[in-house]
Amino acid sequence: MEKGKGVLVRRWAIDFTDNSTTTSSRDIPDPLGYSRASQDQDDSTVSRQKKDAESNWKAQKAWEVAQAPVKNLLMMGFMMWMAGNTVHLFSIGITFSALWQPINALQGVGKVFEPYKDSKVDTLTPKLLFIALNLASLALGVWKLNTLGLLPTHASDWVSSLPPAQEVEYSSGGLPLY
Repeated sequence: MEKGKGVLVRRWAIDFTDNSTTTSSRDIPDPLGYSRASQDQDDSTVSRQKKDAESNWKAQKAWEVAQAPVKNLLMMGFMMWMAGNTVHLFSIGITFSALWQPINALQGVGKVFEPYKDSKVDTLTPKLLFIALNLASLALGVWKLNTLGLLPTHASDWVSSLPPAQEVEYSSGGLPLY
């Protein structure tokens, strides 16, 4: 330690006070074997690789979500087969469940694929597959309604809305009509 002018100065002391007005961090030379430019390049490469990996993961998950209605379609088809073709509470409940689930799924397509939206990830094709599979599930439910006889597909189903038939002949039972 040196004594000078009433202030104690140490030989190996470092002054951490802010002297940004006089020197900058670029004025201090890098240590031997260290280059800031190579570290910046490494950081950008790692960052790019992480973004690519994240985009690939999002695309893979979007396709998994798009293919999920296949499992529901098979399960619902099996349940409808087990319910039979007679009209009772269980078969009607299964059928309306088969109709309700795809309708709800189709209403929430945007929310389902929101987490996977990215500039590098194409979500249009998975969305179209998701919509097509849910429409197939909806068609299965409509088919089941038809097999149960709950869809008005015959003329006799609309008899109440038809106008009364016009009378063509009159019969008086042997008495003259006046």
